[in-house]
Amino acid sequence: MAQTYFQKGFGMRLEVRPELQDRYRSRIVDKMREAGSRLVVGDLTFVLAREFGFCYGVDRALEYAYETVRKFPDRRIFLTGEIIHNPQVNRELQQRGIRFLPEERDPAVKYGDVRSPDVVVLPAFGVPNVDMETLNDIGCTVVDTTCGSVLNVWKNVERYASLGVTSIIHGKFEHEETRATFSRTTLSPGAHYLVVRNTEEAAAACDYIVDGGDGQAFLEQFSRAVSPGFDPDRHLERVGLANQTTMLSSESLQVAEMFRQALARRYGEDDLTHRYIAFDTICSATEDRQQALLALRHEALDAMIVIGGYNSSNTNNLARIAATFTRSFHIEDATAIVSADEIRHKPPGRAGETQTHQWLPDGPRKIGLTAGASTPNSQIGEAIERIAGFRDTMALSRLKEFVNAGS
Repeated sequence: MAQTYFQKGFGMRLEVRPELQDRYRSRIVDKMREAGSRLVVGDLTFVLAREFGFCYGVDRALEYAYETVRKFPDRRIFLTGEIIHNPQVNRELQQRGIRFLPEERDPAVKYGDVRSPDVVVLPAFGVPNVDMETLNDIGCTVVDTTCGSVLNVWKNVERYASLGVTSIIHGKFEHEETRATFSRTTLSPGAHYLVVRNTEEAAAACDYIVDGGDGQAFLEQFSRAVSPGFDPDRHLERVGLANQTTMLSSESLQVAEMFRQALARRYGEDDLTHRYIAFDTICSATEDRQQALLALRHEALDAMIVIGGYNSSNTNNLARIAATFTRSFHIEDATAIVSADEIRHKPPGRAGETQTHQWLPDGPRKIGLTAGASTPNSQIGEAIERIAGFRDTMALSRLKEFVNAGS
């Protein structure tokens, strides 16, 4: 029988790599790295975080998608949704002929147009277990780009479920990755999960563990974030901690400690080994980018530009961090920098985009830059070009000199 499930590439890396670099690489960023992550153009100083942009999992997913197009030139190729949370990258995949399936949770509807000769690419976030079952029934070819860090979280959740331990997942219940993660509990009959978005929701669950309360009110509060049949009086007695890999790492650690303390208060420290399990499932790339951004606190920045999709969890968390120490502007791509006076951006914690004027006043300015794990370096380079070009008519020629220096 022909192989229909692929998870390790097609051996075409050398063929697709030049095209990926041509689309997503930035010579400005390359030269800045060589120059200590700094660039001076006129009275503007740009400072780049030490870690930013594409992580290994995203890089691998895109490489695999490009390989898939080459491997199956005569077949229909579908993506279950956005391969990563970056609108430019997703548009380019569509331009390459990859079709995006509808954002529909019912697998019968979502995959209604897929046939056995077709190819379906799974995103870096993974897909719920029921989707995999549906694709197996269809008999189509599946190309799985699920990130290894996500798979690591799944292994822990599956282990919790097999032990009869409730999975507490720090994440956004509507996020593709979190939905795929809590679906792993369905592999064990009677297993349960609870998703907590932040420390406030974690505190509500921890208070219930310690003091009990109104079970119906609890279920109403977490109505969309608990497994069917969840009973807070029974299913919070033993818990295992996991997290969406793109959450704020310090907050995930805090959430885990809150549950540990709550169970210790309720049942005593001696009983914790039976009631509490936690493994470090924080994505190293997510943590590295957050720590690199925090290191810029000492730079006395006048503004911080955070580049990435507005629906990107890890980018939103970078914007939250940046806002704690300087003026922060989360932009989706370089075109959001309208002029030296106007910038379109998404404020931390807000759903929509807004415009800010006089964001870059005259005079010497130091601007920090970082990007989410789904953002190509090309968008960082474009942002630098636009900012410098709006401020200084000679900037583009200076940038060209900088890029070509030593070539």
